[in-house]
Amino acid sequence: MADDRLSSLDASFLEVETPAAHMHVGWASLFAVPADRPRPGFEQLREHVGSRMARAPRYRQRFAEIPLGAADPVWVDDEGFAIDRHVHRSASSDLSEVVDEVMSRRLSRDRPMWELWIADRLGDGRIGVVGKAHHAMVDGLAAVELATLLLDPTPEPPEPETDGWSPAAPPGAFALFAGGLGNRASRALDVATLPLQAVRHPRKALSAPARALEASLALVDAARPGAGLPPFVRPTSPLRHLATARRPLEELRQIKAALGASVNDVLLAAVAGGIRAFLRETGTEPTRLKTMVPVSLRSAAEAEGLGNRISFVFVDLPCDEPDPVRRVREVARAMGTRKEAHEPEGADALMRLVGYAPRSLQRVVSRLVSSPRSFDLVVSNIPGPPEPLWMLGCRLEEAYPIVPFADSHSLSVGLTTVCDEAFLGLYADRRALPGADRLAELVDAEFDELLTAASALAGVE
Repeated sequence: MADDRLSSLDASFLEVETPAAHMHVGWASLFAVPADRPRPGFEQLREHVGSRMARAPRYRQRFAEIPLGAADPVWVDDEGFAIDRHVHRSASSDLSEVVDEVMSRRLSRDRPMWELWIADRLGDGRIGVVGKAHHAMVDGLAAVELATLLLDPTPEPPEPETDGWSPAAPPGAFALFAGGLGNRASRALDVATLPLQAVRHPRKALSAPARALEASLALVDAARPGAGLPPFVRPTSPLRHLATARRPLEELRQIKAALGASVNDVLLAAVAGGIRAFLRETGTEPTRLKTMVPVSLRSAAEAEGLGNRISFVFVDLPCDEPDPVRRVREVARAMGTRKEAHEPEGADALMRLVGYAPRSLQRVVSRLVSSPRSFDLVVSNIPGPPEPLWMLGCRLEEAYPIVPFADSHSLSVGLTTVCDEAFLGLYADRRALPGADRLAELVDAEFDELLTAASALAGVE
């Protein structure tokens, strides 16, 4: 059972969820229907999804709380699992309507926490698929992996898969409680044996001060207050909206090369420029916004794993800087400094350390880290599939990421790629931030500004 226990980071996403802040990650995708083969219907698509469940065992499991909160929850098989409880049809002809409706509802905790909604008759003739999974199950990269599990690298799908799965009986309350106590005792023993481990593994002992310093730096940065600037920080509602934009990936690469930055730096600077223009349009003086930037720690060996293998850093978006080139270079320096100081690894070590603390303290830390006093918004860059993909012969053309945000926040920004296109998703509380579509236009326009600047610099060189 130990291998099926939620990590402290996984469990934290359950702790910070509220009626107004739904902690699911997701995506909205569009598929082109081929002209040379029959159009797949909803029942066929749902059966197709059901045939792939053997590839993602976690998606047939729910979480079970430990009596008296003795330890973090564990994953157990869902005895009532049925694909039609998770894959639904939307009759809407507008994908944006589907996204807003689906993402404004909280996932039920009495079953595996994921859903797919299929809009098989969109107004433009394409098929839309909106997916969401609770952040306790997956990080953004793993959510992309789930999407690829439903797709194929060729238009012709392989034969349907069967695995003869039947759910294991869930453990009883006593077994859950005893397992939880055993887990807590094991962690306490880990702490108690640290001096002995230092003697046996001196190299690890020598690296401990460096890890402690990294964790301290991460803690100090996390504790630094954000700007708390409305409309990005304010009481929020459960109502959601996804504003979108798309760019050729090659444009981002041109900007990156000309300005000596990364694609992630370019994204952060474009968001800073878009927010600057948005604030000025609404009569607000632009100021720096403290931004949480998730950083994947998922190795190639963990590419197909679920759960969360992410850390984070905080960076101030230079929304007060009028020059777009200086914004990119400032962000690049700030991100470089944090990576050189190993702050992502420090934040990861800090979260692992919190895992040894009592659950009551874990809850306090989770809520402090997600507090509106700690940061203003989230910006995440999520690598997507580099090659074309199909679902029952329908080619994936667009995929927009959905990155969750905590209570009293109103905006997160995600970027993902499909082949040679980059797709931007601005996920907003549509009551607290009704201008999300205009903000998306302004961020998109900022990419144009950066591309013009990059072309000018390339011409000079």
